[in-house]
Amino acid sequence: MTQPGNSHATAQQDERDAALRALGLTGPDRDLDAFATRLAEAADMPYAMVNIFGSEQQFFGLHTPSDASDLPTVGRTMPLAHGFCPEVVDRKLPLILPDVFAHPRFAGNAVVDLIGIRTYAGAPLLHGDTVLGTVCYVGQKDQPLSTGRASLELIQQHRDEVMAFLYQRAGYQP
Repeated sequence: MTQPGNSHATAQQDERDAALRALGLTGPDRDLDAFATRLAEAADMPYAMVNIFGSEQQFFGLHTPSDASDLPTVGRTMPLAHGFCPEVVDRKLPLILPDVFAHPRFAGNAVVDLIGIRTYAGAPLLHGDTVLGTVCYVGQKDQPLSTGRASLELIQQHRDEVMAFLYQRAGYQP
């Protein structure tokens, strides 16, 4: 990931912050929580997020297992070094990992041990050329590699729905 201290990263964050303000994204949002819940249900996964990037990852939309579940809960923030979404932001492309352990580069990420992530699908939330964040889901059971294309289609569909909603709510014509 781009180092936070360099001028390119600062310019990217300034662009991101301006776009977030223009779209009225200032913090956790019930409508985005609902998007995350629909994504978790569609993917049959315990966790889904609409993740916005600043000095840390902030989940403006979050679906996490209930307190009655044995699964770990997730808060609304996460360090930039945790998870796989920073890779999606840097690449500006979706990332599908049906089995995180099949990719040594990702298998050592802190979230693997923290909440037991074994599968991940994420897509960038693009506003022009600016990446606002990601929409993603994660699960604790690996998936067959054959699920990759369906996971990609699902995550892109939900990413497009989130962006269309944000634009409509802000009265913005892309």
